[in-house]
Amino acid sequence: MDRESWGDRLFGLINGFMLAVVLIVVLYPLWFVAMASISDPMAVLNGKVWLWPQGLTLVGYEKVFANKDILQGYGNTLLYTVLGTAINLVMTVLAAYPLSRRDLYGRNSVMAFLVFTMFFSGGMIPTYLLVKDLGMINTIWAMVIPNAVSVWNIIIMRTFFQQSLPHEIQEAAQIDGCSNIKILFKIVLPLSTPILAVMVLFYAVGHWNAFFNALVYLTERDKFPLQIILREILIQGQTAQMMDIGAQEGMAKKLMEAESIKYAVVIAANLPVLVLYPFLQRYFVKGIFIGSLKG
Repeated sequence: MDRESWGDRLFGLINGFMLAVVLIVVLYPLWFVAMASISDPMAVLNGKVWLWPQGLTLVGYEKVFANKDILQGYGNTLLYTVLGTAINLVMTVLAAYPLSRRDLYGRNSVMAFLVFTMFFSGGMIPTYLLVKDLGMINTIWAMVIPNAVSVWNIIIMRTFFQQSLPHEIQEAAQIDGCSNIKILFKIVLPLSTPILAVMVLFYAVGHWNAFFNALVYLTERDKFPLQIILREILIQGQTAQMMDIGAQEGMAKKLMEAESIKYAVVIAANLPVLVLYPFLQRYFVKGIFIGSLKG
């Protein structure tokens, strides 16, 4: 039985220490925001909140979920995320599968054309004019069509199809009389759960956090996604309209409640993504190492 050398043990200790530091640096800000969102605003402003809540209160969440703009933004973002991710997934599969087939004539030329678009694009103004000419301004389609597919994700999925699904399986299915559509839906997709989960996670997080397209293409407030509402609250400081308090209660209480609202809305905006990840994590770990091993 081989025994670890002192160098291996030292490397393991240093590596573990560094990973622990990175974990703390990444997780602590989120933990602090979560604790601050349920703490007394005065304790937060005085710097008393570090690891645990002080003066437990849910006033921030009460104001957040009583605000119609936030609830409407939640609904819009859910709609954009579900519909956009579905379109992304369909487009990516329909592009990656043919490009992974050896019998597709000219696939290298098509792939080169797609890669070209990763480095050169028409620019923001021509894209806006195209979206306007297509009549998608102030519609849901402006949020999901312009980014309907990612070339990088096509490359990842194509690599999975090429390296993880033996070409002999597809040839055997063709000999048995399967069409290309049947091969895709009956053989390829059932064996591609890891990469599909990775694509869902990538696309869903992108749609959930998207705000630039809404700034450019949307002007009607009832179509704004949650991130635009969050931007107004955190950057533009529009929290006064969310506080239903009398004028006699003073500016100090308004400022404290405004701080509580900011922390609460950050947690409310990120919670769905944090809940989604554990369900896809086991597929994500497998899918992210696509092509790293060849047997």
